[in-house]
Amino acid sequence: MIGQIMLSLMILVILHELGHFLPSRWFNTRVEKFYLFFDPWFSLYKKKIGDTEYGIGWLPLGGYVKISGMVDESMDIEQMNSPAQPWEFRSKPAWQRLIIMLGGVTVNFILGFLLYAMVLFVWGEKFVPADQVKNGIYADSIGLQLGLQDGDKIISIGNQPFNKFNDRLLMKEIVFNNARAIKVERNDSTIEIPVKEGTIALLSSSKNSKLPIFGPRIPFVVNDILKDSPASKTDLKKEDKIIAINDTPTPYFNDFSRECKKLKFAPVRITAIRNQKDTLYILATTSDQGTLGIFPKGPDQYFETKRQTYSLGAAIPAGFHKGLGFLGDQFKAFGQMFKGKIKASESLGGFGSIGSMFGNEWIWERFWTMTAILSLILAVMNLLPIPALDGGYVVFLLWEIVTRRKPSDKFVEKAVTVGFFLLLALMVYANGLDIFRKWFQH
Repeated sequence: MIGQIMLSLMILVILHELGHFLPSRWFNTRVEKFYLFFDPWFSLYKKKIGDTEYGIGWLPLGGYVKISGMVDESMDIEQMNSPAQPWEFRSKPAWQRLIIMLGGVTVNFILGFLLYAMVLFVWGEKFVPADQVKNGIYADSIGLQLGLQDGDKIISIGNQPFNKFNDRLLMKEIVFNNARAIKVERNDSTIEIPVKEGTIALLSSSKNSKLPIFGPRIPFVVNDILKDSPASKTDLKKEDKIIAINDTPTPYFNDFSRECKKLKFAPVRITAIRNQKDTLYILATTSDQGTLGIFPKGPDQYFETKRQTYSLGAAIPAGFHKGLGFLGDQFKAFGQMFKGKIKASESLGGFGSIGSMFGNEWIWERFWTMTAILSLILAVMNLLPIPALDGGYVVFLLWEIVTRRKPSDKFVEKAVTVGFFLLLALMVYANGLDIFRKWFQH
């Protein structure tokens, strides 16, 4: 997880800063430093080439380019007390300064769209057609709160047909697109389950957003048994089909799991079928967590996964469309925050939240998808009109272009200082939320 997030941030930071560096050089503006990570007091590596010192800092919270004649996060204001020089940022026309400041977010937007396209071209889109899930869904705890039941077959969510089996589609349609009802087939009848008040807050809560809502109902066929577990002390074998516990029928894995969790550190009798003909009765004692240490066959062994492939020509517009869809969802989420349907504190997260999205296993498809997402988020966040972010400088430049009056260096210096401490406080708060959720929230 740490390796993935570090590599992703390194790629994003270097390319973002390159977006400022290149137009600076095109407009003959001197760049004094180009750093990956911050270097207060000392750096891990540095080398000067021409007028620019290239280096790696020790504080992995981003990176920066130090452009001559500009008040930035380095807070080097001594040069601002001297007359402006031709190679300095402050000597350049406003339109050139605007291009320099927009260079970083431009690169992040382009990178995000291109990475989405690359993922589609290389891996395509993997999905399980919903019509393959013949036995319907099992509803997890959140699904039950929404009104779903075991055996339901989802037809649509709001106006969106449910063609690809994925519980995240339900979350997206309700949270972002304000879906008002879930249409399901239940006991050979079609019914509509209304979305209750407070559902958006329920689904977007930090403690619920990654939990399963529902899944496909599958038989409980043993795939593996954990070493030194309660099940390892029994005669259960791979390929045995478990159909009951303590004479309570459990035709599907979720049925067995629910019943078993009620029986913590308790003797149980398991009914299983071996070789499709022999019935076995096996005695065991559950753990203090209500488990036996049995790994079932997964859904991928019951359903034919389809993968939509893309040519390079088709992947580029599809990646652009997917990136725009992601950005659209983020703006809709902001709208839900303003309406009070989503708590801002539930949507904030620091490095822990970001790392958890990469996962503990290195999967390149997921890594590049996450990097595309972070690139677009970085672009949007940097466009916020906060001094010390690119968006703050853009506001100052647009003001100058419209009014033909340049904000004083002293005003910019104070604004950047305030903006820097605001961002620092936000970073501390976001990472503090991660710590609170991990250690104190249940």
